[in-house]
Amino acid sequence: MGFETDKLAARVRSVALSLIVIVAMVGGCAPTTPPAEEPSPEPTVTPEPEEPAAETIDVLVYLVRGETLGVTSREVPATEAVATAAIGELLSGPTDRDVEAGLSTAIPEGTTSGGVSIADGTATVDLSSEYESGGGTLSMQMRVAQVVYTLTQFDTVERVAFMIDGAPVEAIGGEGIMVAPPVTREDFADNTLPAILVESPTPWQEVSSPMRVRGMSNTFEATFLYEIVDPSGRIVAEGFVTATSGSGVWGTFDVTLPFEIEREGVGSLIVFEESAEDGSRLDLVEIPLRMSR
Repeated sequence: MGFETDKLAARVRSVALSLIVIVAMVGGCAPTTPPAEEPSPEPTVTPEPEEPAAETIDVLVYLVRGETLGVTSREVPATEAVATAAIGELLSGPTDRDVEAGLSTAIPEGTTSGGVSIADGTATVDLSSEYESGGGTLSMQMRVAQVVYTLTQFDTVERVAFMIDGAPVEAIGGEGIMVAPPVTREDFADNTLPAILVESPTPWQEVSSPMRVRGMSNTFEATFLYEIVDPSGRIVAEGFVTATSGSGVWGTFDVTLPFEIEREGVGSLIVFEESAEDGSRLDLVEIPLRMSR
């Protein structure tokens, strides 16, 4: 009896052990839930790099007002060949806005340039044969002065030599305006400049108070008068300017003039001498300006 009981107990233990193994195997093979997939990140869009704004510079271009020189300015792409760019603008002639400001040119239409070279303070400019065509003495003097003053605005240029179609010349045109040895501003000042040459501001330039005014003059006792006129035609500032020289000697001026305006728009700067005899205005020049606060 005892033997049978031990045998039964052994079977129970064996069955129990088998059940434990089966449960363990079933549990180990039970399917597992895969982890939830994370959403794919949004693709990164790299913005196209913006084109940098093209750099520009302003150059002065010397045109003609009546029978003397006048000045305008042009915006050109920044370049090391700035003298060549300035001559290119000069040869392109006056714009409609220049004409509206009373400016013209003595340089014949169709004149082109073969380039400008600068060495030891001398700018050598190569111009086409059209440059010499037509015109009398005054016209020839003015067109030479236009080139000389346009090039000598730069610190690296003191004098100008001329070439026509690649060949050096000693005189320009049938009137024989001498350009050799190389010529300077002083060679043409007495014959081509107004008594008061305002080089800044130039026509239609935007200005605000205080306004810087600079240029050259040759007036009695080196003094001239000015008026600043607002967009309504009202004189908002007036006074006098004294240059470094006068009374037969060319001088320079560089002053800052304050003014007040009630509204923005087109006004003007007027410069002139006053007659000692009757108080009339002499050598008057009016420069239209865009006035802002």
